[in-house]
Amino acid sequence: METGWLYLVVGPSGAGKDTLLDAARQRFGNTTSVIFPRRSITRSENAGGEDHIGLSVDEFTRKKRAGIFALSWDAHDLKYGIPRSINDELSDGKCVVVNVSRSVLNEARNEYPNLRIISITVDPDILSQRLHARGRESEADIQRRLDRAKSYRVRGDDVIEIDNSGPLEEAISNFVMAIENPYLQTSHPYRYTEASVFQG
Repeated sequence: METGWLYLVVGPSGAGKDTLLDAARQRFGNTTSVIFPRRSITRSENAGGEDHIGLSVDEFTRKKRAGIFALSWDAHDLKYGIPRSINDELSDGKCVVVNVSRSVLNEARNEYPNLRIISITVDPDILSQRLHARGRESEADIQRRLDRAKSYRVRGDDVIEIDNSGPLEEAISNFVMAIENPYLQTSHPYRYTEASVFQG
């Protein structure tokens, strides 16, 4: 059986990663061939946002030492972990889709030959509007996120770039097509559009 594909979703805060992932879960809801694993995060499960496994820092550290996580990283004073069970899913030929930090990409590239990185991009002005609208951060925090986003570019032959600046349904469609078609990419970061997909 051919090994399944691992799709790592990256992008600056406010790019719409969670929205696209939620939409993809619904689109693939009737199939068992595409898996969206729950992440372990060192925050309460009642904190809102994504459906995750809440762990204390000590619990997370013990699990990491025990080899429970396939990938793990620190970001914004939190710890994140992807369950090692994804390896079994991939061995069974299933596709796994998960939101990660750029900091684990090189490690993942060394571990998983069937890998695609889906990089979500967004126009800086639209990103600013989204960050202000959600009201989670102070003005200073928002500016820091915007500054980081300016240099946020992931490169490589395994990168599929999706622009989420326009209509949401278009970005969702392109996101789903990227998962369904891992070979629809070029030797450079690729910006999916309806036209480019059908032209090959």
